[in-house]
Amino acid sequence: MSETPRTSGQPADQRFRPSAPKPATMTNDHAAAAAKPGAAATPVSAAASGSATTHVTAAGPDAAITPVTGLRRGAFLGYRWALLVFLLAGVAQIFLAGLGVFSVVDHGVAGDTAFAPHRTLGFTISGLALLILVLALIARPGARAITGSVVLALLTNLMQSLLAGLADSQAVFGALHALDGLLILGVAGYLYAWARRHGT
Repeated sequence: MSETPRTSGQPADQRFRPSAPKPATMTNDHAAAAAKPGAAATPVSAAASGSATTHVTAAGPDAAITPVTGLRRGAFLGYRWALLVFLLAGVAQIFLAGLGVFSVVDHGVAGDTAFAPHRTLGFTISGLALLILVLALIARPGARAITGSVVLALLTNLMQSLLAGLADSQAVFGALHALDGLLILGVAGYLYAWARRHGT
C-alpha cells in the first residue's frame, strides 16, 4: 500500500493555501514620471491587507524659489547705485579733508571755513548711508548685505560724529575719525562688489 507524500511540519490545509500578493513597489516608469518637473503626486498603494498607502510627491524646481517682486528688484538696483555714489562721495570726502588741513596750515584759513565743505558732504554721506539701509531692508538681498548696511549706517552716522566731537579735546580721536572713514569706504566697497556679483 502506497503512502501519500507528506510535507514536514505543515498541515494539509496550509499546503494548498494561495500565497498572499506582494506589496506593489515603484517601478522605473513611476520613478521617471515622478522626477519630471511639475509632475503630479503619484500614489503607490500596497495590495496586502492592512498595509498603508504611500504617496510619492515630486516637487517642481520652482517650489522652493521665492519670486522677486518688481519693488524688491527696483530696490536692489537702487541699493547698488546708491553704494556706488557713496563710494564716489567717500573719495571726494578724503580730498576735502586734505584740502581743509592744508588750507589751515599753509594759508591760514580759519578751521570752520576750511572744513565747511568736508562737514557738509559728511552730512550728505550720512543721509546716503541711511538710504542704503532702507533700500537693503526693502530689497532683502540677504543677511550679509543687510548686516553690512547696518554696520555702514552706524559707522557713518554714529561713530564719525562721536569721534569728530571728541577730537576737539583729544587729537587721537581725530586720527580715529580718519581711520573710521577708511573703514567705512572698505565696508561700502565690499557691499558694492557683493551687489555686483549677485545682481541680475
